[in-house]
Amino acid sequence: MVLRQVVRHALHAGRSFSTSAARGAMYISNVGKQHIHYPPTISFAQTPTALSVTGPLGTTSVPLEPFMNLAFADENKLAVSVQDASQKKQRSMWGLTRTLINNAITGMTEGFATPVYLVGVGYRAALEADPRGKTEGMSGERLNMKLGFSHPVFVPIPEHIKVEVPAATRILLSCTDKQLLGLFAAKIRKWRPPEPYKGKGVFVGTERVRIKAIKKK
Repeated sequence: MVLRQVVRHALHAGRSFSTSAARGAMYISNVGKQHIHYPPTISFAQTPTALSVTGPLGTTSVPLEPFMNLAFADENKLAVSVQDASQKKQRSMWGLTRTLINNAITGMTEGFATPVYLVGVGYRAALEADPRGKTEGMSGERLNMKLGFSHPVFVPIPEHIKVEVPAATRILLSCTDKQLLGLFAAKIRKWRPPEPYKGKGVFVGTERVRIKAIKKK
């Protein structure tokens, strides 16, 4: 009886040790652990609170938390890590910071672009000069859109956004900052979000809407 209790205690102790070891191995970020490959045209300047990324299209900055570690181990390869991966905040910021740095590199080398489609009878857009002129933060141009209202919709264009209207129902947006590009596209979309009955509205990128069947009485 005593021998059985000793064996059971030994098995229980071994099981607890292996469980804690497996739990410690789970502290990893599948996104953050991936190395960032960047072209030779990109240069970096790091401060305690930010990482400056400079490329052919300009310069941008990525904020850094105090616990973030950057290592340039190999040529044209950047590794991102954290001080204590067992803390939830550090793990969440690990992958986010890696993604922001990668987006900054892409933005400073290639830039980002997304199309906006106007779907609806009479929907159309045109690029024109803003009567208010070029103000602080604005390019001096605006979008004039007809979206089914009794009045036209005017959207001023920021200076960091490049807008082209190759067709009356197609708008092409481009920018070096992915977040600012998405915010401006959402600003246009909010005037006529896609509706699920006739499929009309402002569609961004590859956005699709599932058409609902109209119930007949």
